[in-house]
Amino acid sequence: MNPRRPGIRVGQNQRPLGGRRKRIMDVTVASIALVLAAPVMLAIALLILATDGAPAIFSHSRVGFNGKRFACYKFRTMVANADQVLADYIANNPEAAKEWEQNWKFKNDPRITFLGHILRKSSLDELPQLINVLRGDMSCVGPRPVVPDELQRYGACAIDYLRTRPGLTGLWQVTGRDAIDYPSRVSIDSRYVRNWSIWVDVVILVRTIFAVMKFDHAS
Repeated sequence: MNPRRPGIRVGQNQRPLGGRRKRIMDVTVASIALVLAAPVMLAIALLILATDGAPAIFSHSRVGFNGKRFACYKFRTMVANADQVLADYIANNPEAAKEWEQNWKFKNDPRITFLGHILRKSSLDELPQLINVLRGDMSCVGPRPVVPDELQRYGACAIDYLRTRPGLTGLWQVTGRDAIDYPSRVSIDSRYVRNWSIWVDVVILVRTIFAVMKFDHAS
């Protein structure tokens, strides 16, 4: 499978996992959450602009339902020249290069700003993804959204990922957040899809509140 053009499809006429019931819940939850979170989101945007300049929000290409690409929104938590910092860090640190290859993230990421660490620990950086949910790019609950190059690492589980919209939260988040390794995250995402029910989503949404309140791991 070409990682830049996901080749696995689940069928043009098939709806995302959960169909209309899941979509109604997504729109309802995201609309209420966006209204309640609007003052917090404005404050975060102003803090980012004041401490690190523009932009406050950035988008990154992710793989959605049936392999469709979409722009995933987040509050910016990294320095403006993050790509160059990443390239230099990997080039000068063999252990960091190995860590990146295995997990697609660092335990101590040199690109993240001081405010960014706080936003990530609290998951507040992901609030703009409520817009993605309303647009239909994402679901409130689903697999962790991945970049195109990551999908090849899902192997046989990629078909499960592509059956649904990626989630603002998910079983991966309430199970271990960034404390679990990559193969475990893939397995958890696949298990969620194969055992989905509307009540599973409700339970995960409730558990997410407590997971975020722990403030001990980034998502």
